[in-house]
Amino acid sequence: MTRPCLPPLATITPPAFRAPAGACDSHAHVFGPYARFPLADDRSYTPAEHPAEAFIAHLDELGLTRGVLVTASASGTDNSVVIDALRQYPTRLRAIAVAAADVSDAQLDAWHDAGVRGMRFNLYQIGGHAVYRNGVGIDALEALASRLKARGWHAQIWIHAPDLVELGPRLKALGLPLVIDHMGRMATSRGVGDAGFQALFALLAEGVAWTKISGADRLQPAGSPYREVDPFVAALLAANRDHIVWGSDWPHINYFDPAQMPDDGELFNLLARWIPDEADRHRVLVANPARLYDFG
Repeated sequence: MTRPCLPPLATITPPAFRAPAGACDSHAHVFGPYARFPLADDRSYTPAEHPAEAFIAHLDELGLTRGVLVTASASGTDNSVVIDALRQYPTRLRAIAVAAADVSDAQLDAWHDAGVRGMRFNLYQIGGHAVYRNGVGIDALEALASRLKARGWHAQIWIHAPDLVELGPRLKALGLPLVIDHMGRMATSRGVGDAGFQALFALLAEGVAWTKISGADRLQPAGSPYREVDPFVAALLAANRDHIVWGSDWPHINYFDPAQMPDDGELFNLLARWIPDEADRHRVLVANPARLYDFG
């Protein structure tokens, strides 16, 4: 058995600005109901049930139109809960799936028709050890790359930015758009001069990669107001603001201390500080995700 995760906050800080029409939360997860969509037996954490309708309520509370669901590691390679959500809300949602290299073309095509536009690969390690179980790694990515490219999909990479120094060239050689999760999931204490963060900066500047300015709470565990994250976001925007999207990471899995649970309203309101220009916020919240995830 794994430890149960805390649920997200029931009451959040109200949005400080009005999101533009078509605004997108580009990183979230759904779980359950478990009677229909059970978790993987071998998993690193156990979230409460957070079904598709709860995510739609989260979008509505923040004034957002669209969302992107990512199959979480606790689900393994079972994407059924995400696919079901796409079928319930086809105009509002897109998704990123997880699959082994032997997934069939027929399955990929069915997922595409449902609204899947990429696959996630778990390269996230600290000190050479995987942080979460159930990840599909770089060997599967290399085996699947041509099939992703044929469908116009991207590879979403969950990686610790310092590992991009070694793995960046290998990822770049795939010839696929890359989306780096959570700004490289690197502690702010390493600084923007860290070689791995500079490798991420270079991939964005070259137009090879995108990133999600999400997970401020993961980068700076000390909590709100997340000032230490500001220079990282500023650097990424300077590298290529056309390749940046924002995500909440709702429902904030793997939190066990109520004092550390982030406030979705505060996370959203960081955009007013990070991107004060409304045209640039429209780019990050609307135009960029519309292109990346193929919203109509």
